Amino acid sequence: MKKLQSLLVGAIASATLSMANAGTLVINSDQADPAPKKAFTEIVQKFENENPDITVKYNLYDKEGYKTAIRNWLSTSPPDVVFWYAGNRMKTFVDRGLFEDVSDIWEKENLKENMPSATPAMTIDDKQWGLPYTYYQWGIYYRKDIFDKLGLSEPKTWDEFLAVNAKLKANDIAPIAIGTKYLWTAAGWFDYLNMRTNGLDFHIDLMDGKIPYTDARVRKTFEHWKELVDKGYFLDNHASYSWQEAQPFMYNGKAAMYLIGNFITPNFPEELDGKMGFFQFPQIDPAIGMAEDAPMDTIHIPSKAANKKDARTFLEFMARADNQTLVNAALLQIPPHKKAQAPDNFFLNKGVKMLNDSAGTAQFYDRDTEPSMAQEGMKGFQEFMVKPERLDAILKRLENVRKRVFK
Repeated sequence: MKKLQSLLVGAIASATLSMANAGTLVINSDQADPAPKKAFTEIVQKFENENPDITVKYNLYDKEGYKTAIRNWLSTSPPDVVFWYAGNRMKTFVDRGLFEDVSDIWEKENLKENMPSATPAMTIDDKQWGLPYTYYQWGIYYRKDIFDKLGLSEPKTWDEFLAVNAKLKANDIAPIAIGTKYLWTAAGWFDYLNMRTNGLDFHIDLMDGKIPYTDARVRKTFEHWKELVDKGYFLDNHASYSWQEAQPFMYNGKAAMYLIGNFITPNFPEELDGKMGFFQFPQIDPAIGMAEDAPMDTIHIPSKAANKKDARTFLEFMARADNQTLVNAALLQIPPHKKAQAPDNFFLNKGVKMLNDSAGTAQFYDRDTEPSMAQEGMKGFQEFMVKPERLDAILKRLENVRKRVFK
């Protein structure tokens, strides 16, 4: 009898544990900064209120530690949902079979129609592998008051952009602020010049290692870049400055424009309220669609997750326009869902329209290509900006890296 009781108690305990596990959703996140931390505290609470049978265990990690840890979790005992990034960073895990196909959620929530600008970044082999919840625009931030004083308008074409640069330079103002000490800012120039010269599909094929860096079309991208370098339109000694250290030149009027992401806007000094503007990177070839860099943060279901049912419920919840509105109000960024509302902010309003009208989005050079290719590529871009005469040697070196990395 005691043995039977013991077996019954064990069976009940086992069933209870299994029920508990079935209703527990484990989420690992790198959104530990104050604004996203607050936003996702609200989101998790709202999700639990709407799904009282699901208990969320929400684990927070710092970004750098997370990048290392996620590789271990995904191949051993992963959580049910992980936070990550679109582009090559997602593709790396998809190629290794570590992320779940969530195309069913995209179909159920009609996301190709509701997130048109995000769809290419989330699609591999015609399937979708995660859900984007926020992104932000890149473009050219500039001193409106300086433009007004010199009678300049926002340039729409490459020729107009060159003319703006020439006028600024003639008035002893550095046309373009940039700090390339940490390399990635130079990659923003490569992305835009390449997308405007050759188009988004070409750019992504290059990022995927399908096109040689010695291709004549890549060289054409650098020829446009060289026009700016040769005429001295970039801030002097930019390789000595970080992106933050280059900002004061724009704020004190010694430089006029900065190609950067919208994360710069909280840094604008109060005395420049109303004096800062934003415009889309100009068109180079009218036959080429206007694609944009728009780095996107995402959530995914690991392929080895224990509780995929509740994980799918969470991704469906995060796909809703109301929840994308809630998160991005706290982040001061743009929801990928076109029916969601971005915060009412001058720069974000411009970004929303630009991205909704775009020919598609790229993630950014170091998110779109393989990490070791990205590192060498960005070194080459910075070197080119300082020593443009080394272009042939730089392209040959990058091509050797491409052959090794994508063999």
